[in-house]
Amino acid sequence: MGMDAQQRRWVKPLIVAWTAAICLFLYMPVAAAALASLSQSRYFTFPVAKWSTVWWGKTFDSIQIRELIETSITIAMLVTAISVVLAFFGALAFARYRWRGRSLYQRLVLLPIFFPQSVLGLALLLWFSALGLTLSWQTAVFAHLVWIVPVATLVIAIQVYSFDPALEEAAADLGASRWQVLKEVTLPVLWPGIFSGALFSFLLSWGNFPLSLFTTGADSTVPEYLYAKMIAGYTPGVPVLGTVSTLGAAVLLLGGYGLITVIRRARGT
Repeated sequence: MGMDAQQRRWVKPLIVAWTAAICLFLYMPVAAAALASLSQSRYFTFPVAKWSTVWWGKTFDSIQIRELIETSITIAMLVTAISVVLAFFGALAFARYRWRGRSLYQRLVLLPIFFPQSVLGLALLLWFSALGLTLSWQTAVFAHLVWIVPVATLVIAIQVYSFDPALEEAAADLGASRWQVLKEVTLPVLWPGIFSGALFSFLLSWGNFPLSLFTTGADSTVPEYLYAKMIAGYTPGVPVLGTVSTLGAAVLLLGGYGLITVIRRARGT
């Protein structure tokens, strides 16, 4: 049934109001953390009695915080680099080629995604202990890969499904080698999916708590520090790091997808 003019007049304002309510519900905790980080008081009260950036200075002057950030970035960058390589070739096998055992492979690759991360972290801890490995940030890298590579594979596979194999065949018919086809045809076409997979890998590794908790050993990451300080020994550095993590993730996502949009427009695709 069609809507009359009076009903249509209310549709757009209702959609705008609903969207605003959803955004407010989702981002109010982030705003509260940002306000808490800018309060001079040790504990957050609203309205804020006195504004100050003193906790930002104290947080980033801390050697412990700098080491936490360095460890988290190192883990996330290694996980991203390894995940993208494994996920790229895994996605080609997942979605590009037909071969015996493909359906079983698709199920096995995605299986770790559905495991509770705490259970997966405990299983990896028991496995590392059985192998006699000392827990550190290196074992955390492996643990993150077990869960993140399937996610990155799925993200890149979505792009692979829309890839026309005729492009590779045409390049091969024109005399291009396999390496040239990969470099000049496959990678440029699939790079938005690869870039998206890299973003997902970095952010999921940076913010991962359950796997890090079980596998970092004496080392520690930002999520572990935030959890420890929330249950005992709270400091105003908690909202500072939380705000930095949230804003950093937002900048990466918006900047990354903005870059994809700009390059696509420049190429006319």
